[in-house]
Amino acid sequence: MCKCLHVTADCNAVLKGLQPIFQQQRMTETIHSWEDHGYLATYTNKNGSFATLRIYPHGLVSVDLQSYNDDMKGRDKIDHILNKIEERMKELFQGSIKRVKRLPAIVRGDAIDRYWPTADGRLVEYDIDEVVYDEDSSFQNIKILHSKQFGNILILSGDVNLAESDLAYTKAIMGSGKEDYTGKEVLILGGGDGGILYEIVKLKPKMVTMVEIDQLVIDGCRKYMRKTCGDVLDNLKGECYQVLIEDCIPVLKRYAKEGRKFDYVINDLTAVPISTSPEEDSTWEFLRLILDLSMKVLKQDGKYFTQGNCINLTEALTLYEEQLGKLYCPVEFSKEVVCVPSYMELWVFYTVWKKRTEI
Repeated sequence: MCKCLHVTADCNAVLKGLQPIFQQQRMTETIHSWEDHGYLATYTNKNGSFATLRIYPHGLVSVDLQSYNDDMKGRDKIDHILNKIEERMKELFQGSIKRVKRLPAIVRGDAIDRYWPTADGRLVEYDIDEVVYDEDSSFQNIKILHSKQFGNILILSGDVNLAESDLAYTKAIMGSGKEDYTGKEVLILGGGDGGILYEIVKLKPKMVTMVEIDQLVIDGCRKYMRKTCGDVLDNLKGECYQVLIEDCIPVLKRYAKEGRKFDYVINDLTAVPISTSPEEDSTWEFLRLILDLSMKVLKQDGKYFTQGNCINLTEALTLYEEQLGKLYCPVEFSKEVVCVPSYMELWVFYTVWKKRTEI
């Protein structure tokens, strides 16, 4: 647990004022000092707990406490020490404390991992209370974790993919309810959670072909993400759909060679890469290949739907839009920003279509 204070005071006075609090806990003290950089004091206890006190010349005082035990008694003791520090600082420097901030405890090494990063690098603590599914396939690690707020969450190799709460994602990548899928041919790339397939089948398409490389994703979601996929993953073939357990690139190349065309291509494979160096990132190369092949199997009046990334990643999104101008055929695009509940950030979705040629 961490506490930060901003004060206007002498570093030595701060150190001497706080030392008695740690001494009362019978903690062993070690002090490091620098002429122009303040103090670092460490305090260790026989029970394995320890504290670091960092005092900066510009007025920042940072205190970190770590305890091995996760019981309430240990937490109460840490809260007690932090309260004492705050009280002592107010006594010593009355009126000169500009700001006090106490951060919640981070639990390290727990059996259930609650901490997952957002796309733009912020750490989010989820209310995870159960590991529902955890398997390693030939392609990735697959986890399904239960959240009190969001239901079961599919996480692939550390990336939050989709939660049972995230119908907004599925609707957005299908065109946000503006499309008529009745009697249409649809190709889904990826989509192993079954959410897109489940929603499109309801709309009476002619045929939906879903190409998912990882059988274990389907296996996990069929059992533990049924609020998302319904019963469509119970069988790999239905009245108006088929699921191919294959790499989508050979499938796209085969369809292009055969001249097969689709009214809609929905790319649910991967988000736009965070890297802004497409010449160095293999994910960008993969993305461009998928785009070109998808355009080859898309009807002239068809639409291509895909996710972009977090709205804050403006450079990466701009670079993606530049890639759209480099395809084998000219295209136009629009984008939509949607709040996906479990992502805890706004997400960008793209619609791409072939540019109409002048007659």
